Amino acid sequence: MSVNVNRNVSDVFYRYKMPRIMAKVEGKGNGIKTVIVNMVEVAKSLGRPPTYPTKYFGCELGAQTQFDFKNERFIVNGSHDASKLQDLLDGFIRKFVLCPECDNPETDLIVSLKRNTISQGCKACGYHGVLESNHKLMTFILKNPPNFNPASQGSSLTEGKRSKRSKRNGESNGDQEEQDSALDSSVSEKPDVGSDDDQTEWAVDVSEEAVRARMLDLTDGAKNMTISDDLEKSEKERMDILYNMVKSKRDSGILDNTNTQKEILNEAERLEIKQKAPLILAELLFDHNILVQAKKYRLLFLRFTLNEKKAQRYLMGGLEQVIALHRDKLMSKVPVVLKVFYDMDILGEECIIEWSDKVSKKYVAKEVSQEIHDKASPFVKWLKEAESEESDDAENSDEDDDDVEIVYNDRAQVHLKATPQPKPKETEIEDDGPDDVDIDAI
Repeated sequence: MSVNVNRNVSDVFYRYKMPRIMAKVEGKGNGIKTVIVNMVEVAKSLGRPPTYPTKYFGCELGAQTQFDFKNERFIVNGSHDASKLQDLLDGFIRKFVLCPECDNPETDLIVSLKRNTISQGCKACGYHGVLESNHKLMTFILKNPPNFNPASQGSSLTEGKRSKRSKRNGESNGDQEEQDSALDSSVSEKPDVGSDDDQTEWAVDVSEEAVRARMLDLTDGAKNMTISDDLEKSEKERMDILYNMVKSKRDSGILDNTNTQKEILNEAERLEIKQKAPLILAELLFDHNILVQAKKYRLLFLRFTLNEKKAQRYLMGGLEQVIALHRDKLMSKVPVVLKVFYDMDILGEECIIEWSDKVSKKYVAKEVSQEIHDKASPFVKWLKEAESEESDDAENSDEDDDDVEIVYNDRAQVHLKATPQPKPKETEIEDDGPDDVDIDAI
């Protein structure tokens, strides 16, 4: 769940968003510690290194901090709940992220090693000034500028510091106080400042034209914060966003991955086009081999259509488009296609029957739609009669069956038998998929 970067702003359409902090307490006794699980994502939304807010928490709580860059673990010693850390993060944002002039979070920190100062520049309004604060984090930032990569000293602080101590005195372990100090300060070593480039002072052009250009040239962090702007786009533009995402996943061959499917579902829900998503999926995932592809992508479609009548209706429209596009190979297989989707629970009986009642030109030409409906009529008739036959059999098990029996085998061919049957025989349907589907277990 995301929250406004500036939580003093209650506007739900506020463009700058960040993930809510997720914290996990590990260990017990003197070894208890709090791991901020998503600190990398939170910091990226703020446009700051993840070490800054973590160190800020340590300063505010009087606790030591640890940074494991290889495993992206950012730790504050002690037990602290997520809501408390979220409140502390508001203080960090006010002091080190928001512009003092316009309260916009599109700011950069500029460290001058020559003057030992930290300046703040705003890409939105053009503000530029020295960051005046006596907070302990200022010292940490001066020793670890935003463009300095502390992970280069080792995959984790412990590893980087320990290797240096070993080389220096040949000892693999120090006393506990030395180890704790190493965990908290190994990235605080001042980088080499011998080059003139590191001491360059930066000036910001505050002309109207330059400010306008900066407004268009958002930082990566700001781009992540403008995700809510997608909802202001037209439905077609939002569907294009989902289309490009699914196409990318398809081309990468990862659509059968459960996490990928959930990601696509979440994106469709975020863009508020979940019910129409089957149209996009049908366009991208089906061709003349639709019978094979339907089984391959069954679970993905079920996430959208299971117990969702509107989504099923949109899928019917997508199937019409696919059949029309591959008319020569698929038109004769319309009953087969519908049976496969019905047997796999992707399409429901009610949806198919309602679709059959009206020929529409919404997705394909009306004459093509009429031809598809005509080809589908034997299967639709079977659906209607199967239900009535079950009801009749329940009332009178001795009643003779109709002279016409429709049997669908696994090749989904239609057989019409006009000869009288010696005794009633139930309609035979081979089921290619499970009877019950628990979408939560997918």
